[in-house]
Amino acid sequence: MTILKVQAPDRKLTLAEILEIFAAGQLPLKFTAYDGSSAGPDDAKMGLDLLTPRGTTYLATAPGDLGLARAYISGDLEPRGVHPGDPYELLKALSEGMEFKRPPARVLAQIIRSIGIEHLKPIAPPPQEALPRWRRIAEGLRHSKTRDAEAIHHHYDVSNTFYEWVLGPSMTYTCACYPNADATLEEAQENKYRLVFEKLRLQPGDRLLDVGCGWGGMVRYAARHGVKALGVTLSRQQALWAQKAIAEEGLADLAEVRHGDYRDIYESGFDAVSSIGLTEHIGVHNYPAYFRFLKSKLRTGGLLLNHCITRPDN
Repeated sequence: MTILKVQAPDRKLTLAEILEIFAAGQLPLKFTAYDGSSAGPDDAKMGLDLLTPRGTTYLATAPGDLGLARAYISGDLEPRGVHPGDPYELLKALSEGMEFKRPPARVLAQIIRSIGIEHLKPIAPPPQEALPRWRRIAEGLRHSKTRDAEAIHHHYDVSNTFYEWVLGPSMTYTCACYPNADATLEEAQENKYRLVFEKLRLQPGDRLLDVGCGWGGMVRYAARHGVKALGVTLSRQQALWAQKAIAEEGLADLAEVRHGDYRDIYESGFDAVSSIGLTEHIGVHNYPAYFRFLKSKLRTGGLLLNHCITRPDN
């Protein structure tokens, strides 16, 4: 059982003492702060270091996980006992092992005096969280073929070896769909392609256009099921890798991946069009023209599936 000390009402509390009050003394990790204070078990496997007063402001003014995330992204909060790029085990321990309690009004007033009113005024989120409005507008309007090709080259043409290390055998960059909790990443990616294939009601002999095809995962899946599939990508490295994989799988009669801009596809009359993870690169202002183009590639009655990550206020 953890026993909390009763603090004199006129004494300034340390940051560690404040955390202990909110956590009712139940800390599953070691916490240290820039004011020299610490809390939690000394033998804890994981910990958090609060490095700056700005981090205090993020934690005090943003609710729950949002304040933690902002302090972490901005470098004001440093995790211990986990990889710095993968702090999720620590966050899980916080969410499952701590239940924050609202202290009595008298104690809350003492906490506010200790933190300082200046740390209770919200500050701008880290710049990583959102681009300024002018830049979002500018980037939405500047999707020329040249600019898009340069952006894709910068991001994806670092080397196929690098992406083989990161993505694994499927070489699939976009979201997976896990059929069950025990499935591997490869099984989840295969399941994603199956869902796309079935939603498009594709049958052997049909024609599929996959725009922004990446390393050709959807193209090769469709070809393995008897569909004539054409993919297009702005990344030369992706196209080379996909073309090699198509040849090695003996799918050249049904599968093709081109290096180029989707807007240069001259064929039409496809039974289906898939766009998996490309819309994020298009720019909101260009959505109408993008979808008009994809529609123009479909036969009458053909189906389009668009898979993307977006925001509810787009």
